Amino acid sequence: MQNTLQERSYHFALDVIRLTAKLPNNRASWVISDQLIRSAGSVGANHVEARASSSRLEYKKFFEISLKSANESIYWLGLLRDSELAEFQEVCPLIKEAEELSRMLGRSVITLKAKKL
Repeated sequence: MQNTLQERSYHFALDVIRLTAKLPNNRASWVISDQLIRSAGSVGANHVEARASSSRLEYKKFFEISLKSANESIYWLGLLRDSELAEFQEVCPLIKEAEELSRMLGRSVITLKAKKL
């Protein structure tokens, strides 16, 4: 699962970058795309950091941050969709992927919290 999560989060961030490159050149797009790129990139980055953590507690914390970033990405993608700054058919698959990543990370966090650290 870890490899799949790492690969999927990496490709998710790439797809977000590609989407934001197509956005209109205006203030709203800049703000949303900046936040979205940060949160989408943070999903995979924190997963990679977890693998290099020095303790189980730190490992769990990186997974929690990754989960929060996935959920934040869903928020920003929803704003893009509902503001019609991006094409509906381009945003919806990214929302679906962010939701799936969030579920995967959520299950991992629940499992890690159940273990005594």
